[in-house]
Amino acid sequence: MNVGEALRRRRMVRRFTGAPIGSEITDRIAAAATRAPTAGNAQGITIVSVTKPERIRQIADACGERSYTERGFDPWLSTAGQHLALCTEPERYRERYAEPDKDPAALDAIPWWWVDAGAALMAVLLAAVEEGLAAGFHGGHGAAGVPAILGIPNSVELVGVVAVGHPLPDRRSTSLNRPRRDDAVRHENW
Repeated sequence: MNVGEALRRRRMVRRFTGAPIGSEITDRIAAAATRAPTAGNAQGITIVSVTKPERIRQIADACGERSYTERGFDPWLSTAGQHLALCTEPERYRERYAEPDKDPAALDAIPWWWVDAGAALMAVLLAAVEEGLAAGFHGGHGAAGVPAILGIPNSVELVGVVAVGHPLPDRRSTSLNRPRRDDAVRHENW
């Protein structure tokens, strides 16, 4: 599969069969995050891969899946075959940008750990597509209990949880009714 095809096929899926995923596949998907670009080669992104069904259910509970299903949506976090807790370690960037070949002020302008986390997220989403699976992202703002479940240190920030699995047909999101911007790519100037 080429990159263009993977980008076209990639979408946020929120309904899975619940079937397990082979460990070779889950390892490849998790490893994709480590191949994403990293500012200054700081390597401040860490993934916690979870495949045990009971741990997946704990994470789904901590992310408030019950309130999601009470609003009429299908369960999705609890039906995934893999969860990837996407974490960033800002201190690794501060240490790297304190070195002589870097400017620490660069981190004041742009917190590069968030940029790297976005790159790692996209790498994971595309890796899932390449494996014939689907994925959805649950933002860390709604996952306050997850760090305690996974033993994530206080110095590490949870960006969110990527749920990966064998997709079922899901309901079309109303956000897809929004028209695509036709001015998002500009040439030579704004």
